[in-house]
Amino acid sequence: MKSEQLKEIALEQFALHGYQGASLAAISEKAGIKKQSIYSHFKSKEDLFIQTYNESVQNELDFIEKFLMGCESSIRDMLNQFLLNYLNRYGNNSNMKFFLRTSFFPPVELEESVKEGTERYITGLESLFYQLFEKYGPFQGKITHEKAAVTYLTILDGLLVELLYGRSERLEKRLEYSLEVFWRGIY
Repeated sequence: MKSEQLKEIALEQFALHGYQGASLAAISEKAGIKKQSIYSHFKSKEDLFIQTYNESVQNELDFIEKFLMGCESSIRDMLNQFLLNYLNRYGNNSNMKFFLRTSFFPPVELEESVKEGTERYITGLESLFYQLFEKYGPFQGKITHEKAAVTYLTILDGLLVELLYGRSERLEKRLEYSLEVFWRGIY
């Protein structure tokens, strides 16, 4: 059993049960190893969790970059499609579930380490979207590529909160209305 395989199993368990609910015993059972064998790869449950979380941050950034760089449509179609795909990803992807759950509900004892990862994610997102809006500008009035990117990311933040806390009908309404106002505002 390799460290990478253990992290994959741990990610599934942490995504389903959170830090407190996931146990090393359950992770080792799913891996087909003894619990003590985990310690030959990781110092502790905390170490396994943080390493898994840090990889999940990078996986989310990689997914977003790949999506944006692989899309050859107009910026409007690309970013509308991105939001739909990214919000749907939550239901189908353990990495995103784990990432969001941990970012929004960090274990108290690991809060600082999680905040570092979340900050890396936000900084990476800003960089990707600043570049994208710079490429597709100019926009109306005094709207800079930075203002457009920050506004779009604020919409994304609000939709992710709704995804975690709200109902699907309200999420769909917020998605539709916010994008309509956003595009009218920048073009």
